[in-house]
Amino acid sequence: MKKCIIGLLAASMALGLAACGTTGDGSDAASSTPFKIGATGPLTGGAAIYGNSAKNGAQIAVDEINALGGIQLELNYQDDEHDAEKAVNAYGTLKDWGMQLSLGSVTTTPAIAVSDESYADHIFSLTPSASSTQVTANKDNYFQMCFADPNQGSASAQYIFDQKLGTKVAVIYKNDDAYSTGIYQTFKTKAAELGLDVVSETTFTEDSQQDFSVQLGDAKQAGADLVFLPMYYTPASLIFKQAKAMGYAPKFFGVDGMDGILTLDGFDTKLAEGVMLLTPFNADATDEKTKAFVAKYKEAYGEVPNQFAADGYDCIYALYQALKNSGATPDMTAEQLNDLMIKQFTTMTFDGLTGDGMTWSANGEVTKQPKGMVIKDGAYVGM
Repeated sequence: MKKCIIGLLAASMALGLAACGTTGDGSDAASSTPFKIGATGPLTGGAAIYGNSAKNGAQIAVDEINALGGIQLELNYQDDEHDAEKAVNAYGTLKDWGMQLSLGSVTTTPAIAVSDESYADHIFSLTPSASSTQVTANKDNYFQMCFADPNQGSASAQYIFDQKLGTKVAVIYKNDDAYSTGIYQTFKTKAAELGLDVVSETTFTEDSQQDFSVQLGDAKQAGADLVFLPMYYTPASLIFKQAKAMGYAPKFFGVDGMDGILTLDGFDTKLAEGVMLLTPFNADATDEKTKAFVAKYKEAYGEVPNQFAADGYDCIYALYQALKNSGATPDMTAEQLNDLMIKQFTTMTFDGLTGDGMTWSANGEVTKQPKGMVIKDGAYVGM
């Protein structure tokens, strides 16, 4: 009996020491209550590649950070199906759960709706990929990990001009989508400044994104040897298919919304051969950080990560850095954390998978360098 009591006392002392011990970053293990990070994104539906990629990348980062000890994180992703109303409802669910920090939403239209809610509630948000300036406009608590639409549009025009990729350019954009129109408008302005010859500008809507014969016909008739596509991959996949059917083979140049097309169900990746785009992440990069992330992602999810996965991963690590630097504790309210995060993100520099030396302006816009990519043999390759 005495041996049993001694054993129990020893076990109790061991547990007590473990509870009071220090962890990898110097924090008390007793403070193992996690910071609650909420997010919405399209986990089902036509844009699900984006949402699931961001979620998966973010979860890998959470798991890595939690394994370090010290600061602990809990991630809760809700499906918004790329719908603004459903995104607001999902945000409400997360708020009821006790969300302290937010990854906003993954796609632009839902993110605009959710950003109004998080601003009113003083919940700090760092979206992985919602790029419209409408997401951050007049909100001091909403920041972006991705390039803002104006940067994508002007950078694309500059890249096409510098690399002499086309002599006559056509543009096809979605006129009822903030993401597409935002990029188009700044592309058009920069193209005019550079003297790019834009010979065709045509549009489509959510209800008409099945038949692109008119848009492609106009571009072909105008002699466009490069077609700029500021859009998501779903309509782009149909454009590639229909262009081939009509015997039209210009160069195609896209933006970050094109990333993910190679894993689109039922899509013949040969149709995207030679397609160019600007993106901040290259899964074929040889630096140790990228190689480790790609290996973990492949092991966990059975596919090569795209830019949205890398953006999600970087969001979590940027929040982690800001939490550590600010001395934040998980018992703080969302509003208290909001103030700390704003101060950190407007002053800190962050190195991630999607860029080194990242900084943020007071309007939430990130500064980092895009990379030119081309699809070759079913994979993204740096240009």
